Order: sequence, then C-alpha cells, then structure tokens
Amino acid sequence: MKPVAWRVLFCLAAGAVAFCAPVWAQQYDQNLFGEMRWRCIGPFRGGRTVAIAGVPGKANVFYMAAVNGGVWKTTDAGNTWQPIFDNQPTGSVGAIAVAPSNPDIIYVGSGEGLQRPDLSVGDGIYKSTDGGKTWQHLAGLRDAQQIAAILVDPRDANRVFVAAVGHPYGPNVERGVFRSSDGGQSWQKVLYKDENTGAADIVFDPSNARIVYANLWAARVAPWEIRSGESFISSGSGLYKSTDGGDTWHELTKGLPGSADGLGRMGIAVAPSRPSRVYASVEARRNAGVYRSDDGGESWERVNDDRRIGGRGPGAMGIAVAPNNPDILYVANTSTWRSTDGGKTFGGFKGAPGGDDYQRIWINPSNPEIIALSSDQGAVISVNGGATWSSWYNQPTAQFYHVTTDNRFPYWVYGAQQESGSAGTMSRSDYGEISFREWHPLGVEEYGYVAVDPLDPNILYGGRMTRTNQGLGEVANVSPEPVRRGEYRYDRTLPVVFSPLEPHTLYFAANVLFKTTDGGLSWTPISPDLTREAYGIPASLGVFTASDPEKGKHRGVIYAVAPSFQDGNVIWAGTDDGLMQITHDGGKTWQNITPAGLTAWSKVALIEASHFDANTAYAAVSRFRLDDLRPHIYRTRDAGKTWQEIAKGLSDNAPVNAVREDPERKGLLFAGTEASVYVSFDDGDDWQPLQLNLPHTSMRDLVIHGDDLIVGTHGRSFWILDDITPLRQLSDEIAKSEVTLFKPQAATRFRWNRNPDTPLPPEVPAGKNPPDGAIIDFFLRSAASSPVTLEILDAKGSLVRRYASTDKPEPIEEIAKHHAIPMYWVRPEQVLPAEAGMHRFVWDMHYPPPDALDHEYPISAIFRDTPRHPLGAWALPGQYTMKLTVAGKTYEAPLTVRMDPRIQTPPADLAKQFEMETGAVAGLNQTYAAVQQVQSLRSELKDRAAKAGKKQLADAIAALDKKAAELAGATREGFFGLPPAGKQPENFSTLHQHFAGILSVADSADAAPPTQATAIYAELQAALKDLLARWEELKTKDLAGLDEQFKKAKLAPVHLAVNGTEVPRSAEISRTAGAQ
Repeated sequence: MKPVAWRVLFCLAAGAVAFCAPVWAQQYDQNLFGEMRWRCIGPFRGGRTVAIAGVPGKANVFYMAAVNGGVWKTTDAGNTWQPIFDNQPTGSVGAIAVAPSNPDIIYVGSGEGLQRPDLSVGDGIYKSTDGGKTWQHLAGLRDAQQIAAILVDPRDANRVFVAAVGHPYGPNVERGVFRSSDGGQSWQKVLYKDENTGAADIVFDPSNARIVYANLWAARVAPWEIRSGESFISSGSGLYKSTDGGDTWHELTKGLPGSADGLGRMGIAVAPSRPSRVYASVEARRNAGVYRSDDGGESWERVNDDRRIGGRGPGAMGIAVAPNNPDILYVANTSTWRSTDGGKTFGGFKGAPGGDDYQRIWINPSNPEIIALSSDQGAVISVNGGATWSSWYNQPTAQFYHVTTDNRFPYWVYGAQQESGSAGTMSRSDYGEISFREWHPLGVEEYGYVAVDPLDPNILYGGRMTRTNQGLGEVANVSPEPVRRGEYRYDRTLPVVFSPLEPHTLYFAANVLFKTTDGGLSWTPISPDLTREAYGIPASLGVFTASDPEKGKHRGVIYAVAPSFQDGNVIWAGTDDGLMQITHDGGKTWQNITPAGLTAWSKVALIEASHFDANTAYAAVSRFRLDDLRPHIYRTRDAGKTWQEIAKGLSDNAPVNAVREDPERKGLLFAGTEASVYVSFDDGDDWQPLQLNLPHTSMRDLVIHGDDLIVGTHGRSFWILDDITPLRQLSDEIAKSEVTLFKPQAATRFRWNRNPDTPLPPEVPAGKNPPDGAIIDFFLRSAASSPVTLEILDAKGSLVRRYASTDKPEPIEEIAKHHAIPMYWVRPEQVLPAEAGMHRFVWDMHYPPPDALDHEYPISAIFRDTPRHPLGAWALPGQYTMKLTVAGKTYEAPLTVRMDPRIQTPPADLAKQFEMETGAVAGLNQTYAAVQQVQSLRSELKDRAAKAGKKQLADAIAALDKKAAELAGATREGFFGLPPAGKQPENFSTLHQHFAGILSVADSADAAPPTQATAIYAELQAALKDLLARWEELKTKDLAGLDEQFKKAKLAPVHLAVNGTEVPRSAEISRTAGAQ
C-alpha cells in the first residue's frame, strides 16, 4: 500500500475519486464562477511604502502607495485609509503627485523607483481628475518600469515632469527625465544619458517653476543576491539643473562626489523660504552624506558625513526643508532625522530599534506642523510637528514571501513579512471579524518561509533557522550553522518544508539540503552543493560587470524544495541560479533534471510535487532578474526526464512566483504571478484569470486548505477565496447547462459572533470572516423568466427554510424607525438572485426568524454585518437537501451540516437545545400574532366607539377594550433600561419577552438547556396555553355578543388582522404564525 500523506487524510475518499476524474482541455466562461469572492484577512500592519503626498488646502487629505499595494487615500489625517486604485492592472507604485492648482488632479507613477534584490515594476503613468475616484492609464512610458518621482507645475496641472529609473535588471532607453505639456497625453524626453542611466529625483525651485533640479542615477541589480542595500553603480550618475523649464540642462559638480567616488542616487530639496538654498542627500562609496548649496546648486559643501543621516542607498533618499525656515531640514534614513542648523547637526525625529526605514517626507507648504512620512512600515502623519503620529497598523499592505496554514479549527495563516518579521492570523474569528485580536507576530525572520509542526501547531520553524514555541514565546536558534563561518551559502528566502508523509521530518535548504527529525537539535546534509559550478555573467548586467568585485564568480542557493506526496524518498529541488535536481533515495544520490534551455540565473521560485503521481511535478521559474518579464511554468510527468512549458493564457509581462495543484481534483492548478492569480482546469495546458475582486499585486505563494484557496501577497497581506468547490466541479457538461446547482461543501455550524463586549468601532480595521452559513452556489445561463425559489429540507423531507427571488426585505428606513443606532451596523439583506450568471447565496443554518414585537441589536455587533432580524432555531447537524426551482424545473443537491469540531456535545443534548429553540420561536410567533390581533381589535373598537352614540353600547365597547388591553399588555417603550421590578402580569407582551429570553438562553451555548431554563420554559408554555384560551373565549363569547349590538346599531362587525392581513376569527394562532 502506498504511504498516505498525513495532511490530506481528511480527503482520502475525495482524492481517490479525483484521481480518476477526467481533465477538461479548455477554458471556462468566467461567468461560471464569477461571483466567488476573495476576502482580506490582514494583518493590518503596513508594508514598504515610498510614495506619499498631501493636499496643501485640505489638511486631513493624503495619498500614499505601498510599493506593491496600490494607492490609498485618507480624509482624516491617517486615522483610516481607503484603497482607490484596486481596479488598475498594477499595484506597484513609486510616485504620487497632486496638482497644486487643482487637487482633484493626481498623477501616479508605477514601479517602485528603487534598486534592491526584491522589487516590483510597473507600466507607466496613471492620472485621476476626480480625486482618485476614476483613473486613466496614460499612453507612453509603459516601458519605463520604475517611476521614481513626478513633478507638477504649481500653476499648470498639464505641465508635468517624470523621473524614470528604467529597468532595474537590464538596459532600456525609456528612462531619464520626461516632460509633458498636455497632461500626460504625450511625453518628451528632456534629460537622458544612456540606456543604463535613469532619473531618480526631480524638484522645482518653489519660487520659479522654470528652474528644475534632477538626479540621474546609473545603477543595476544583479540576478544573484548581493549585500543588502547594494546595487552596481557605473559612471553615469550626477546632479543636473535646468533654468529654462527643462529645455536644456547642465551638470552640477562643484563640491559633489563624482564617478571616481562611486556617486549614486541623490535626494534633492530646495528651501521654499530661500530658494538659493538647496540640499542633497548623496549616496556614494566615498564622501557620501548631506550636502548643501547656497547659490542655487552651483557649488556644494558637505555639511554632514554621518552615515546614519544621509547617503543610504539605494532607497528613496527622502529629504525635505521646512517651508518657513531654510535651516530646518528633515532626512529619511533607517530613522528620520531633523536639523535646525542647516544640516550641521541632527537629532532623531522618528524611528525605532530595528529600523523603520523611512523613504520620503512630505511637509504641508501652508503649515509646517503637518508632516507625512512613508517608510518600510507604512505611512504615518503628524499634525503637530511630530509630537504624535497616526498609526501604520491600519494598512493591510504587508509583503509576504510565502504562505502556509496549520491544522487547527479555525485554521491559522502564517507568513514572513518583509521589514516587519512575521505574522500569523486566524482565517476566521470567533468575534465576527478579523481584527488586531486575531493576529500576532511570530519569532520568524522577515524573509522566506514559515513551517508549522504538523503534530503541534504551537511550534513554528522558519527564517535561517529558528524554532518558535508560540505557547511560551520562546525563539530558539536551531540553524545547522548557528554561527555563520562561511561553510554554507544563504539567501534571504530559504525553503523550510515538512515532509507531507513523515511529520517528524523537516527540510531546510542553503546551498545544500539539510534534514532534521528532532526539531532542529541536529541536522544532516542530504545533498551536495546543488547549485551551478560554472560561473556566468548574464548579458543583462552589461557595463556594470566592471563594478562586480568578484567578476561574476557567484553561485546560488537552493530556492525551492518539494518532498513528494507519494514517495518519501523522492525530493525535488530548484536553485536560484537555474538548476532543478531530484533524488529518488532520500538524498543519497541526485540527478540534474534541468529543462533544456533554462539558462543560468533563471530562478526556480517554487516546485510543486503532484499529489497524485510521484513522477509529476510543476515548477514556477522567474527570469525577472534577467530582465525577462515573461511567465514560465514547467511540467514533467516522467520525473524530470522531459519538461513542457505550460504558460498559455498567462499575461506575457508578469513573471510567475508560484504554482500549486489542488489536492482533490487532478489537473486543477493555480498560479500566482507578479500581478494576478490564475487557474487551469487542464493540468496547465490553458490558464485563465482567477482575479475576481482581488487587487493586482505580487502573488508570492498559494496554498489550498480544505476547500479554501489562500494567497500570500507581496503588498496586500493575506487573502482567502472561500469554498472552491465550484472550480472542482466545473466540467464541459456544466459549462453547457442552462442551470447548475453546485454540490456544496459541508457547512460548519459556527457562531457568528461570540463577542460579549462593546463592538469595535467602524474605523478600527478588520478583515472579513467567511460567509455566515452554508454557501450555496448556482449558475443561470440566462435570467429566469419566473420567480426562482430555494428550499432547504431536512432528512425527513420537512421544509426548513424557503427563499424566493420575489422576497421583499423590509426597507432599512423602516427598521431605523425602531432602533436607536445608526443603520450602518446592519447587514444588507440578501435576496435570491434570478439574473444570469453564477450566484453565491448563504443559508445561515437557522430555521426562519421569529416574529418579534421588539428587536434590539446585540452588543456583539459588526459594522455592516449584523443580522437585521433575530435568528431562528439552529438546524441540527445532519443531512439536508437543497431544491432550486427555475422556470418550473427543480434541481437538487445534498448538503451536510456539521458541528464546530471544537464542540463535543452529544446529539441528544443538541436535540434538547433544538426542541427548546423551536418551542421558544413558536411562542414568539404565537404571542406576536396574538398581540397583532388584539391591537387590530382595539383599533376597530376605537372606530366603533366613535360611532356608538348610545352610552350602553359605548360602555360595552370600553369594557371589551379594557379586557383586550389586559390580554395584550403593553409593548416595550423606549430602547434601554431594566425590566420592571417584581412579578409582571401575564399577558401576551410580557410572555413574548419571556419567550425571547428563553430563546436567548437556549442559543447561548451548544448544549442541553439548564434545568432551571427547562422549568421556566414549561411554565411559559402553560401560561401561553392559558392566555390563548382566554383570547379564544373573548373572541367567541364577548366579541360575538358585542357584534349583535353592532348589528342593531347598524355598525360593521369587527375584523381581526395580523400585519395588515385579515385573519378569520375562528382560526387558531398556530406555532408558525407569521413565520417567514
């Protein structure tokens, strides 16, 4: 018998079926799954951010862009941020400029505008003319890849300058300084040196927009990992000035470092109150620092050589001068520094141990107390000169390298976050939304992998290499080389992977592969150096080769490791210098199985071993660092003897970071590129987008957990696509059908919100929980010509719940009349769709809600997600049937309801809970109907009393009204306060409140109700029986007698009604009266 993967034991049966399932060689219409939705689960901890800009005339309005998280806007000085760029094809942004003459006009430059080993690139310039509501992707500069700065003329919003860095990994001509005079419709290259030199910064003289300063920067990033923060620099860098609006330029050199000093990037700032004063933060191998000119840049003096302050490369080199004082200077570095003496001395302004790594500084020209900073931790704003700051813990822009999950319920999602360490967050919260309460930092380094011990989710491994005990908070260094002495080579992102077949076996890779079976207490190398021995300098490095001190003698590391799901002796490995290797004997011997044509420094980003076949694997290969943006995915079905490239349908300008195989349906693959997520239904032969509502960003890794697909992004935190069962079921037959009711995943009874405390305010950031109930997916090829209905039946065939496309929810305005809270807390009511397309409907796993005389929303509320009605009885765990009726034809599918696995309540006790809940709901419905009937009676009596004339008849009417009033009781007035003291009189209203109370008791826990609750419930049932009998007597005797007097007085008989609908007097009030 073949070994069984421990982590997929739960789906053995499904897996066995899927192994034999046919593979459909086609793409499917997006409408078949278009209503599926990704949801962000955070964490809300900011990621690397460069671009930031404020609006001078609007002190609370700012724009910022995470380097791969798109553009965000705040209107409350950073208290909350809203994404305004999510529909654009890129999330990589390095520059934002707001037109001073018209703040509704915003220019956005895509690409990070940096040089570093791990970055993203863009596709030109975007423009908004309505404050970010809509965007236009401007023509031109599409190949600049990295826009570092944008400058808008203070008086003419159509006159724009752009500093384009160009390709980070290769030469190109679309770089340098560009100018537009027509709002970006066309561009003119006005400052250019060569294909290796770009522009990194550009600023105006604030007093004269004809005077422009620009920094040209000649730099290149190599495909191998070099020392952090270093790029190759050639002789093309320099500072330039134009005095004629960019028509001509001259280089400024006097007093500045030159090419012999290794001059690199600069940040430039001109003092608004003294424009002849110009500052520069200068990167150079020699003589770096802060420089100052007092003659408009013609001559320079280094005023500060402290490397903590200036000269950090190749970051954004942010520098800014106070608008009202030329001696007050701010410089961004690992901390932000402030000088009050023209740069001679500095004091720490904002920063923290570990390095916040600030990038840019924006100061409001009208108020120097208003300052905005971008950093590797996110964006922050101060309105009081830096005394206090807004938080970056409200920005879901984390950059993760990989993603993994554990086996808890609810499961947790883990990853290492660039610049911030690492994070774990719940996939769903017991408190209705995923906030700061549901995530926590881990003890794993900021780069690379996190691996969860399959036998103990409290134990995590990751980085280079640590073991974290989450329960104790201990982080132990268990690296094979705890003190680095150069025996092995390491990268920032090194695989840490458990065997899927042997939970004690953990693999860790450097340039060799290590194995431990004792939690890292000892390691065994099980491979030789698996990287390339032959040195090679790629052509993309070009003239920068001369800057390499090692003359190209670089070797890579193992970048991908994939143990087999079928054979414990088979391990696949890929390197960042372009090799693939395999072992069939647990590491004793290795074979080079590199695909033909895969050149040096093609990074094997990830290998996915097939869940179904030991000889099948998939490899995502990125040639991004070779200046190649094309996607590359390889597939082998013969253990690497032959490979096929499978990239049809993928965008041709986004490298692939990850490929994963669904463990249940053979041939169902998912891929993450530098911009999007894709799906293939035919083993990779064809790909199509699975982006849906997911913002475009770098998709670094994917993982399938149960029925969910999770993506770890490098710019927008973690996202989950709930319930991918429709993707697993898609077939040619379904694609051709008029109506499809997909077989749903098993639904877990999970309480919507257990929070007993004050709800989180709407401005506190939080991720969304999964849909609250059983997910029901169906597809209509065309709009239904008649009402669509959905019925849920129990195992006996009894109706549990019914929905129809003609249902008309109570208008929110009507609901608002009866409540003392804003209606933004209330969840929008879903109505069963009848339109064409795929639809995702949710049954909350409850019976119909009770009729309520009064409903107060619980303190455990969720912003825009609080159920608008009280909930009915829970459906018991078991088997149900869904019936979807469209155009007279009914489609059926089975549905399983299961308990939250953390709850071990015996079925008999759940049945007792169900009995009390259904009885309490019936009591609520009956008392509600009774009160409605009594109220309609009293209304009719009031009308007859006005027409009675004779005192005898008026007295009879008054006597009956009094008797009816005593039966009905008084409905609750107001919204707050304690119930009246002492024993309350028995009437329908008080009984209604008591049934509501007993329903709350029964629903408070998934257990048998307490004995005392059962006793009270019995008393309520007896009291209800008595009151209903008294009501029947009133109708049949008292009211009948009064009718005779009405007849004599020629008055109409009394009619009874519930919710405006007449009911026969003879009809008894049923247990389901008024039930939806």
